[in-house]
Amino acid sequence: MITKKDIASVKGRGFLLNRGTENFSGRAVSVAGKFSAEQLAALAECAKRFGNGNVIFTTRLCAEVQGIPFDKIPEAEAFMAEKGLPFGGTGAKIRPVTACKGTTCVYGNIDTAAMAKVIHEKFYVGMKGVSLPHKFKIGVGGCPNSCMKPSLNDVGIEGVKVFAFSSDLCKNCRACAVLDSCPVGAVKKEDSKVILDREKCISCGVCLGKCPFGAVPKEAEGSCIVYVGGTWGKSRRLGTPLKGYYSPESIPDVIEAVMLWYKENGFAKERLGACIDRLGIDSLEAAIADGDLLERRDAILSAPIKERT
Repeated sequence: MITKKDIASVKGRGFLLNRGTENFSGRAVSVAGKFSAEQLAALAECAKRFGNGNVIFTTRLCAEVQGIPFDKIPEAEAFMAEKGLPFGGTGAKIRPVTACKGTTCVYGNIDTAAMAKVIHEKFYVGMKGVSLPHKFKIGVGGCPNSCMKPSLNDVGIEGVKVFAFSSDLCKNCRACAVLDSCPVGAVKKEDSKVILDREKCISCGVCLGKCPFGAVPKEAEGSCIVYVGGTWGKSRRLGTPLKGYYSPESIPDVIEAVMLWYKENGFAKERLGACIDRLGIDSLEAAIADGDLLERRDAILSAPIKERT
């Protein structure tokens, strides 16, 4: 008979009890949902050998092999380790990174796969042994379509295109392709000129290249909006956007600063969003701007999790 101790002993290794049974689902962690043909074949073989023959993909882009008996877990772990697809993705730590297909999507403003790989290696793999006050989810979205829901992650990245609108180049065309292409109504005509309402513009980049006279450039560098403190479930909180835009290259340092601030200030079982609400977004943004968190990295990571008194 499976005991509570047995269940707890494998949960941290990525094995979760299947309801109503004494079998487990083993969570195989991908790099933001990307599986090679060989890895997919390995998942199928693992399901046949050790599980009930089924694999289900999770909302965090992992693959769970279902129906693994408790005594078969070590064999399943060894088999998947040989295939370079380890089990894991649970606990009060950095969870598997999610990303949309912005790298290949026509709306993608940043290389989501490349960014997710860097984040996966630096945080999920590199900080696998780091305990945090609660789970810490990171999501990467390629554009404001928000398919990956970055604003519902502890740290969410959204790719945007930031550009200068040159109204002096506008020729007041009867049919304005820029106006027609804007999905949020941020472009309008006033006094025979096209006007861009920056308050409405979401920097999606759909209008780029639409003006034949260059009022809107053909291309713009991809930038990022960073959301912090998002959660969805029994407790819901929309992520707060940090001020300004960030270059894709700066994102790992921003994530690390947010994570270190959370590690230093969060109480056990308190999500990042609740910690931000308690201390204020200004506290977090000031700490990120100061740069002191990264300098104190080792001391922060080695400190125990704070407990409420």
